[in-house]
Amino acid sequence: MVRLQYRPHRGGGGGGGGALAGLLVLLFPVFLPSLFSPLGHASPSMFSEWNAPKPRHFRLLKSALQSETTNAQQSDLWIPLANQGLRPCVESTKTPSALPEKSQGYIQVFLDGGLNQQRMGICDAVAVAKILNATLVIPHLEVNPVWQDSSSFMDIFDVDHFIDTLKDDISIVKELPYEFFWSTREYYATAIRTTRIKTAPVHASANWYLENVLPVLQSYGIAAIAPFSHRLAFDNLPVDIQRLRCKVNFQALVFVPHVRALGDALVSRLRYPSSKRGALGTNYLQESTEGAGKFAVLHLRFDKDMAAHSACDFGGGKAEKLALAKYRQTIWQGRVLNSQFTDEELRNQGRCPLTPEEIGLLLAALGFDNSTRLYLASHKVYGGEARISTLRTLFPLMEGKKSLASAVERSQIKGKASLLAAVDYYVSMHSDIFISASPGNMHNALVGHRTYENLKTIRPNMALLGQLFLNKSIVWSDFQQAVIEGHETRQGQIRVRKPKQSIYTYPAPDCMCNA
Repeated sequence: MVRLQYRPHRGGGGGGGGALAGLLVLLFPVFLPSLFSPLGHASPSMFSEWNAPKPRHFRLLKSALQSETTNAQQSDLWIPLANQGLRPCVESTKTPSALPEKSQGYIQVFLDGGLNQQRMGICDAVAVAKILNATLVIPHLEVNPVWQDSSSFMDIFDVDHFIDTLKDDISIVKELPYEFFWSTREYYATAIRTTRIKTAPVHASANWYLENVLPVLQSYGIAAIAPFSHRLAFDNLPVDIQRLRCKVNFQALVFVPHVRALGDALVSRLRYPSSKRGALGTNYLQESTEGAGKFAVLHLRFDKDMAAHSACDFGGGKAEKLALAKYRQTIWQGRVLNSQFTDEELRNQGRCPLTPEEIGLLLAALGFDNSTRLYLASHKVYGGEARISTLRTLFPLMEGKKSLASAVERSQIKGKASLLAAVDYYVSMHSDIFISASPGNMHNALVGHRTYENLKTIRPNMALLGQLFLNKSIVWSDFQQAVIEGHETRQGQIRVRKPKQSIYTYPAPDCMCNA
């Protein structure tokens, strides 16, 4: 096995020769593109569709490796957000009272998508149960066809905490009573059933549920809504319903203890990197004599699905273009809107996901350097370690679940996409700074949650970055100035929700009050 490792120092002194050495290491895979997999083993199948490209922004990368970050820049970067005049506000505006003695019946929902799409569906299910004065059955999470994760609600979330937090708002049961034992996913999959609601429109109003679902509840005592994702409007709902959705999202949905324990261990190891590691459950904070360090989380979504759907060129050559085109044909029968545009047009519009190299250059321009402790929250990066190598050269202290926790510690989440995402979500919520490389459900959920908690969150200006990276003659100083100016108002400042926008991404003003 061959390993090449380079850890440049950009915090001060020297740099020219070291940076060049680092670039030579990065270029090594270009000359031997089919020899090694990310783990150092021959992997012809992987490289048959993807050849590790050389850095696409060589001049910027060289300058980034040689640049120095001043103490003032570092200090400003890590300053927490100031009080913005709003605080979390999810309690009902009405005087607390007992729940109605008689429920209209049981509501079942079947939720597809990944963890964060299902999370939003759970919040909506609670709201619909409240609107209908119904009893909610703990939502059923469908097996994701991409990740093949069969984790249930109780595998991911602390169900007792969920029920207890909402006990004054709605009635919730873990299972249906015996008289409704027949109401299962399999039952609804085999024929048309009178108790299944399958026509709920996207962003349906409260009145739609009262007119279409309540009669079914009153007739049969149960109604199963599938599909349910995105089936409740964000506008024209009572204040208390909006606040209840946020109460579910930000207070009731807590991960199971073993996810929180692993997340706490990872956070501690990021803040106290020199601490001795012990078994999960020990008090890591007492093992270090040094003060707590700061760390940032980078959510990097650059999987094959996203790369293909974007229809952008990522520098992998003809083999990569053909592989992604074939994937688009297989998954979407070639019907991808972006396919009608050129790569340049897509980048000018900010419609291309940032590559690991590009997000690394963004972070370097903002003032992060090779002393930054960076946690990489991602599932699978298209191209594996070879694609990440440039980012790792810029940030040699970058860590992930595998580097921070042992195989034994990760055994309960291994191969379970939802639990892996849950750990990343937990660590992200405990970081000093969160950066998401591209929009998506994880991005939206964390932007909303961190806004609610007033935590610094950097949102890349995709259109600006697309235009900057198209300019092959731009020098580092101009690139850095443009990046800094273009992100001054994209670091966690509260944005008030506009009509049709998600309350889970924009919790103000519905779920926030004047401080």
